[in-house]
Amino acid sequence: MTNLKRTGIAAVALAAVALSPATSFAQKQTLKMNTVAPGSTMYNVMTTFANIVNKTQDGVEITVDATGAAAKHMIDVGRGKSDIALTSPQLYLYMQKGKAMYGKTKDAPKISRNVNVAFWFPLGGLHFTTFDESGIKTLMDIKGKRVWFGPPGGGQLRTATDFVEAVTGYKSGKDFKRVNAGFQSAFQSFQDRQLDVYTIGCLDPCAQLQQVSATKKIRFLGPTEKVNTEPVKKIFNVPGGSQTWGVVKKDAYGDGQTNESDIWTVDVVLGIAVRSDLDENHVYNMVKSFWGNIDSIRKSAPYMKRVTLDFAARKFNMKFHPGAARYFKELGKH
Repeated sequence: MTNLKRTGIAAVALAAVALSPATSFAQKQTLKMNTVAPGSTMYNVMTTFANIVNKTQDGVEITVDATGAAAKHMIDVGRGKSDIALTSPQLYLYMQKGKAMYGKTKDAPKISRNVNVAFWFPLGGLHFTTFDESGIKTLMDIKGKRVWFGPPGGGQLRTATDFVEAVTGYKSGKDFKRVNAGFQSAFQSFQDRQLDVYTIGCLDPCAQLQQVSATKKIRFLGPTEKVNTEPVKKIFNVPGGSQTWGVVKKDAYGDGQTNESDIWTVDVVLGIAVRSDLDENHVYNMVKSFWGNIDSIRKSAPYMKRVTLDFAARKFNMKFHPGAARYFKELGKH
C-alpha cells in the first residue's frame, strides 16, 4: 500500500508544492483508495486526486492500494472494505443487475446501493499497441497472435474484447490468444516481446507509451474511420452514452509512432466511486479541493486538460454523493 502523502507521481508531487492552503477538520480520517496499477489514465487521475487531497486537507488522508481490478474494488466499496475506487456507468450497471463479472456475486445488486460517484472523467481511448517490427498493421492482423486486453475480471478486458470482436469478426480463444495477466506483468511481457499486442486506456500523451516509443517504434491498431456495422453499434449502445468513439492521433507520440492515419477506438466514461455513507463534508471538501487545484497539476501533466468540470458533473446511472452533488450545485452544474 502506498501513502501518496509521502510518495505520489513525480510530476504531480512537484506541482503539489504550490497547492492552496489546507482546510481544517476537527478529526482526521484515513480513507482507503483502491485503483489499478500505474500507467493508465485511471491510475493517474485517481492518484492525482489523492495527492491533492493529502496536500490540502487536514481532515482526511487517502492511502492507495494500486493492485487488482476495478470490478473487485467496487465490491469492496459496496461492502465497506474500501472507501474510494474506480467505476464506470457500464460497470455499475453490471453490479446493479448482478451480470457479467458480477454474475457469481450474489449480493452485488444489494451492495451497489452503497456506492456513489464523486465525479466523472474520460478514459482517453483504448490504445491497442504493437511494436512496428511485429509486422502487425491492423486489428485484422492479430489472428493467431498473443494479445493482452486487460486484467482478468476487469471492465477494460470486457470492453476491449467486445470492441475487437465487433470490428474484426474474430472470436477470442479461437482466432487469437487472449493472455491473462495484471497491468504491470502485461506491460513487462510486452516489452520482452512475449505479447504481440498490449492494450492501455489513457489520455495522450501517456507516460507509459512515451517510455516505450522513446526507444522503439510503435503502432496503434484500429479502424482509420468509424465503423457502422451492427455489431459495432451495439458497443456504443450502453447507458447514457458511456462508451463513445475515441481517436488516437497519428502523431501523438512523434517519431516513435508509425501510424500513417489517425486511429479510431473505443473511449469510456470513468468515475471516482465513494462509499455512500462517507461524511458529506469530507467528500464536499475533497471534490472542491481537487477542482480548485487542478490547474497547477495541468502545467506538468498536460493530459489532465481533458479532465474538465463539465465532464465531471455529467449525469449517468449512478447517484452523486451528497457532498459532490452540493459542490456541483454551487457551481451551477446541477
